[in-house]
Amino acid sequence: MVGAILTQNTNWGNVEKAIGNLKKHKLLNPRRLRGLTHKELSRLIMPAGCYNVKAKRLKNFLRFLFERYKGDINKMSVVDTAVLRSQLLSVNGIGPETADSILLYGLHKPVFVVDAYTKRIISRHGFIKEDTAYADVQKLFMDNLKRQEKLFNEYHALLVKLAKDFCRKSKPKCDSCPLKGTPALTVAGYKSGEKAG
Repeated sequence: MVGAILTQNTNWGNVEKAIGNLKKHKLLNPRRLRGLTHKELSRLIMPAGCYNVKAKRLKNFLRFLFERYKGDINKMSVVDTAVLRSQLLSVNGIGPETADSILLYGLHKPVFVVDAYTKRIISRHGFIKEDTAYADVQKLFMDNLKRQEKLFNEYHALLVKLAKDFCRKSKPKCDSCPLKGTPALTVAGYKSGEKAG
């Protein structure tokens, strides 16, 4: 959950360093994190960039966790996914991608995470327009994949890898893309209204 907030506008390598700092000081725990001052938290998460903003967002999330669920992630995890998503989106600094990352990776809920990599790949392959809304892109995946946490997790990881290795923002390697020339190229097994199995 901390990683979902820290990864906003930065790469995972920087987030790992920040999380490493928290682990080193045995602070990767809601109560201990809550006990830190803004200044202390900012200093520890500095590698993630925008550390003052992210410290504030982490504090907002922790306030929500303690006010709603008394700091108990287990209590939070049994709440209906749609209700919990709505609650997360009401926390200042948590948008759809961060909320869905918390749900999928932190709480193991079957919610597909859409990021810039996902949108880039499927827009370049003509399945969506570049400016397609987050909810519409997410619906494409959610409607055409089995709603399984492990499947969504793996699918998203593979899209991230594809984007980093081939479908780069600048200087993409289209000629060597593993999806190039696939006769039945589909997103999530989606083709002409069919549902993937």
